[in-house]
Amino acid sequence: MITRADVGHRVQDHAGRVGILRDLIPDYVAPADPPGERRERPAAFLRPEGGGAEWLVPPDIVNRT
Repeated sequence: MITRADVGHRVQDHAGRVGILRDLIPDYVAPADPPGERRERPAAFLRPEGGGAEWLVPPDIVNRT
């Protein structure tokens, strides 16, 4: 399980993707969700180590490596 203290460190998600934890937001609301379907949910934002597109996943499936 990761915490705010892990921001900036190398982590791995359940799919085996490795990246740098950029942020951890406990009440994230995805702006792309339709207005009637928006809900708060925890989110971990990860970026590939060498750069590239950031992705987000539930924090409970991310571990520090």
